[in-house]
Amino acid sequence: MSEQLSSLYLYYLGLLRRFDTLYDQMVHPQKRRLLRRLLDGVAGRVLELKDDLVRTDLSEYHCLDHVLQDLKLTPADLEVPIPKYFLLEQSTILKERGLMLAEILSRMGPVTSETSFPEMHRTKAIILLQRAERARQGRLRATFMREIRKEEERDRKIREEGWHRFSQDQAAIIIQKVWKGYLQRKRTQHDRWTEMEFIGMLPSAHQVNLRVMYQDGLGEDIGRLRQIEKEEEFQVAMVKTHDVLRETEGPDMKEKLKEQIRQWFIECHALTGRFPDYPDESLGGSYLIFADKTPEQVKMELEVQAQESKKKNQEKNKEKENEKKERKQKKGKGRKREADTMLKAWPSKFIPVINAGHEEYINVWKNQHESIHSTQSFDPEALRVEKRKEVEEEIRIQVDELMRQELKNLHLAVDREEGKPLKPPKKKAGKKTGKKKEKDLTPDRSVESLLEELVVFGFLRKSETVTLKDYIGDFLYLGSTLNLANKLPMPSLFDIRQNVALYGVLRLGSPDIHAMAPLIRSILLVGPSGMGKKMLVKAVCTETGANLFDLSPSNLQGKYPGKMGVQMIVHMVFKVARLLQPSVIWIGNAEKNFYKRVPKEEKEMDPKRIKKDLTKALRLLSPGDRVMLIGTTDQPQLAEMKGLCRTYERILFMPRPDYASRFVLWRQMIETQGVQVTQNLDISALAKVSDGYTPGHILQAIHSVLTERRVLQLSKQPLVASEFLSHLAKLEPMYREEEESLKDWYFKTPLGKRKVKFIKDQDVEEAKLAKERKKRK
Repeated sequence: MSEQLSSLYLYYLGLLRRFDTLYDQMVHPQKRRLLRRLLDGVAGRVLELKDDLVRTDLSEYHCLDHVLQDLKLTPADLEVPIPKYFLLEQSTILKERGLMLAEILSRMGPVTSETSFPEMHRTKAIILLQRAERARQGRLRATFMREIRKEEERDRKIREEGWHRFSQDQAAIIIQKVWKGYLQRKRTQHDRWTEMEFIGMLPSAHQVNLRVMYQDGLGEDIGRLRQIEKEEEFQVAMVKTHDVLRETEGPDMKEKLKEQIRQWFIECHALTGRFPDYPDESLGGSYLIFADKTPEQVKMELEVQAQESKKKNQEKNKEKENEKKERKQKKGKGRKREADTMLKAWPSKFIPVINAGHEEYINVWKNQHESIHSTQSFDPEALRVEKRKEVEEEIRIQVDELMRQELKNLHLAVDREEGKPLKPPKKKAGKKTGKKKEKDLTPDRSVESLLEELVVFGFLRKSETVTLKDYIGDFLYLGSTLNLANKLPMPSLFDIRQNVALYGVLRLGSPDIHAMAPLIRSILLVGPSGMGKKMLVKAVCTETGANLFDLSPSNLQGKYPGKMGVQMIVHMVFKVARLLQPSVIWIGNAEKNFYKRVPKEEKEMDPKRIKKDLTKALRLLSPGDRVMLIGTTDQPQLAEMKGLCRTYERILFMPRPDYASRFVLWRQMIETQGVQVTQNLDISALAKVSDGYTPGHILQAIHSVLTERRVLQLSKQPLVASEFLSHLAKLEPMYREEEESLKDWYFKTPLGKRKVKFIKDQDVEEAKLAKERKKRK
């Protein structure tokens, strides 16, 4: 079951990648709409399969290396593609929000820097500048005198030894030797590099053709402009076609519908002796009449629908009785039920969407040759068919109102009774299934005023532009091997990036995906400091264009005191987040909201005061509300497990990076500083030595070594691995005891407990099988 889900998951990821490319490059407006539906459907199916994988594997991370090997794929095929339209189609909205924030910040006045520098007297400053200038002049004078001494030494040796005179042939031979040696060394080095590049031992030289890059960028811009132009043409044509059809074909449609409904009245009266009840609008109205059914069938269906509610009530009573019996027999069947829920795949909401898109492609677009749409303009015939259905629906609603009144008059005139429209069966008055509506604490305030207040108090911040690709990490290559050896593999940085893309970016990027995908309201990122938790939060905001709200305990200190103040700020944040979605609500040091015991130094902060209102506000989020709570913590042991796990639905554990991720981190971080990695720099040694250090430590060491002066010296003095060791030694690594404590905490979470229990049950079963084999022998 797990292998089937894994292969399906990889297959849909490939489909998502291809559909994203097609949708980005397609110009034809009608085909773009079809591709958009298919793209959203495939993305939603990926999220559903991810949810199924979590339930079957009992883990947020999955070892798919053996499946990749069977399907002959590479780890790059596991990368979750982020659709480009997430940002392209809301570029104008993002610009407006940016301008709004800039206006609010400009009203606040100039931002004063928090760091204050010590003041210095004028005479001391002058003395300091003079000292630095004299030192500079002294260094220049020293280098100048060194060169003069070298020249004098050279002249003295020539005077003592005399000039060595060469003949013309001897001089020519010496010059030829030097020149040919230089050329041969250069040729040998070039051949060695080409050979190493060919066998994959060195990266290929980045010879970028600026002209080709310019043409590619220009081609993309032209393609985007053509998409906008054709879309505007299509929008105008949609309105025009709708009006033309309504004027030309609308009256005929109206008369035909009236005749058909009157004929249905007469047939029903002839069969039953009385006029029928008119179907309610919620049941489809006259649409039920034209479903290719006889009057008797329509009448029977309406009566059956009225009787179904009674049967459902009886079935519910039986189910309650059965549940009571099952509770008594629950102890013996607990494990079987859990296994069934693990292996059972939930019905998909997105497969019907994909099937409908596939049918539309086969019926409408498959047999049409590209020469018909060579200019990539819309198909007028397909547009007429689509708009004709909309006009029919509009006219049907109008006709239903008229015919209901006509049927009422017929009931009074012929049957001498008032006709009652058949309404849908009422729901049983019992337990209320709907959610409680949130009380609006700010009904008289505009969104702009609430937004301004949140910006002024620092709850709404401008996020830094960080892409998800900037979170560097490599794939876990030995996951299945460790599983076979009964060892729990720890996730790599690549796995963390994938989960953030699935849980955060894909859901927040599209309203259609969020409305139908499995609902996830909150994520908790757990890991040591320096693992890039805040960077991932910023990456989610960048990739989706989401607003960033900060409800961290340190940011709440001294703001909105009292119970009403807390209710007000939580209400304001969630209200603005819903109205200006997508939005990310970030809580740093999330464990402080659920402290077991509040430390003395933090009692004034009162970090637990937001706890109740936060959980209430989260429960009110429904599918379609693209608002996500993301918490970050490096000390989850200090928090109450139940409260933390109830608030955060998904907990992503971030251990220290493995060897493969450290190797990629060192190489790419050095290259981002504008330094080409050569053979003199042993990246493998650095990756081994830096075991226990986080990506933040590695970046700090690189910044401290690669100063401006050191970069200028690289041509004469290439980089060596030993230069980084002294800077790494000054930093305090993450010790194994700290990581083990985080692991122990993670395996006490609900999902972690289930995983540990499942492994123990497997070990017990294997031991029993081994004993049985020994007895047989």
